[in-house]
Amino acid sequence: MKILFAPSEAKRQGGEHSSMRFCFDIDREEILQKYEELVKSGDEEILHQLFGTKELPTIDIFHSPTLKAVRRYTGVAYEYLDYNSLHFLAKEFIDAHLVIFSNLFGPLCASDLIPFYKLKQGASVADIRPEKYYHQRCRNLLEDEEILDLRAGYYEKFYKPRFCIKMKFLKNGKVVSHWAKAYRGMVLRQIAQNQIDSFAKLRDFSFEGLELVEIVSKKSEEIWVMRIVT
Repeated sequence: MKILFAPSEAKRQGGEHSSMRFCFDIDREEILQKYEELVKSGDEEILHQLFGTKELPTIDIFHSPTLKAVRRYTGVAYEYLDYNSLHFLAKEFIDAHLVIFSNLFGPLCASDLIPFYKLKQGASVADIRPEKYYHQRCRNLLEDEEILDLRAGYYEKFYKPRFCIKMKFLKNGKVVSHWAKAYRGMVLRQIAQNQIDSFAKLRDFSFEGLELVEIVSKKSEEIWVMRIVT
């Protein structure tokens, strides 16, 4: 079973390795080259739109140290996953089963090595729309895998599995929106700690702090409605 995850706007700087490494053999050259050209242009208006930040950090994706993708991202979901505190067997599980969809690098294994970068969700890279660029290159991705899709909806534009399980979180009878990121991180942590590597094991597992109240079945997906009980 593969678990699909979104990236985060917040990222850790620095790195421990000297070059990029990717597990999926996908052509990224055009989008990375155009991103580099925009960064080197120094046009502050363009860079503010590209990065989605007031500050303009120094970025050089081809000559910066790299870090595991799962450690590069530091947003809410990754805080609740808390990868660094996991037992080494749970870390190995994450490295083997987690696929993160970056709007710059496309699908990444958790252990892929990437540099620090900034790219606002939904922003174009020159004339390239990342979701369209990677959608074309991901059509046959993971076609023989069972898939738990914990991504935010935007990243479905990059790749839509033939069939997957998704989760929706309810609190006081209402769907959780922003804080769904936290519960996705919590779910992922428990999956890694318990080595849940198949739909069969997932269906038999009871998540701490969550109660499965409904399964909505559709042709290409099951949506598990999870009530927050803590």
